[in-house]
Amino acid sequence: MKYIRQLFFMVLLLVVAVPAGAHDFSHKQSVDVKNILWGHIKDSYDWHVTKGVIFHLPVIIKTSTGWHVFSSGNFSEEVDANGDRPYVGDNLELKNLLIKSGDAKQYPNKIVEKVNGQEVKPLDISITKTVCVLFIDAILLLICVLVPARWCKKHKVNDPAPKGFTGLMHMFIMSVYNDVIKACMGKEAPKYAPWLLTCFFFIFLANIMGIVPFPPGGGNLTGNIACTFFLGCCTFLITNITGTKAYWKDIFWPDVPMWLKVPVPLMPFIELFGIFTKPLALIIRLFANMMAGHAIALSFAAIIFIMFGIADSALVNILAGSGMTVVSVAMSVFMMLLEVLVSYIQALVFTMLSAVFINLAHVHPEKA
Repeated sequence: MKYIRQLFFMVLLLVVAVPAGAHDFSHKQSVDVKNILWGHIKDSYDWHVTKGVIFHLPVIIKTSTGWHVFSSGNFSEEVDANGDRPYVGDNLELKNLLIKSGDAKQYPNKIVEKVNGQEVKPLDISITKTVCVLFIDAILLLICVLVPARWCKKHKVNDPAPKGFTGLMHMFIMSVYNDVIKACMGKEAPKYAPWLLTCFFFIFLANIMGIVPFPPGGGNLTGNIACTFFLGCCTFLITNITGTKAYWKDIFWPDVPMWLKVPVPLMPFIELFGIFTKPLALIIRLFANMMAGHAIALSFAAIIFIMFGIADSALVNILAGSGMTVVSVAMSVFMMLLEVLVSYIQALVFTMLSAVFINLAHVHPEKA
């Protein structure tokens, strides 16, 4: 408890001292909270760590002049009159490139090429922040899986249980397998456990790494709809490809009164619609919960800077900002601890619902 109090007051002192030394409080100052939030949540070609510390990622695109690979640092940090970031590198073939503003109606935050006065989006396979975070999380996941697997390969079943990291992973894996996957799927658990365990640990690791405020953490991977969409689609394909004949019969010819099926196929339409709502629930639940958690945590931090520029009086700004700093830091710490719990719950819920959906598709005639 002593060290927790010391850590809290160190963070509080840092948060108060940085704004106090870097800003003039004698007049109102506006804080663009919207851009701060979307700058963290949305994908980007740069990885902004803090002010003045930026990791420029590789850009790989095919323009009208062919394939090009270069650093995103070749785009200007200063925006033009339209809010776009033009290319300022040395390659003359790329002078027509720019990164569109986040408020643009077409291709926001994307690289476009001006061809004959028109903006065209080139083929873009760049290593963006989300892709970079995905690679990092995938490597960490492989390490977490291969280390226990290597121990199991070298030891027998009746050997003493492992200790340390390997023992922790064994306990974690068996807990998810026995309490979630096996409880939902029964005898079919070993067949689908690899996918379901991959889902759980990938989502949990991505969620935890998103909470870490510095590289290699800090990326909002599961708060990106493309990531959750892919995971949901995989569960959707596994569910319906492995579905039994009785499962499809219950969809297209359910055991309901005939007038609900003929002449208007009301129940078959509802059952068919339900096939798509299940993975959609997985996608939206994970995406919305993780994105909202990051947005709330950033909003608490932004309150400090908003309150330091709330009035024209320097004294009022300092008093308001210092008072709200205590509240903001306390709420931010609470929110981060809550996010750790949410990270586990969301991974568990996604895995459990995926197991339930797959199991429901394995309807047998005697069970139908």
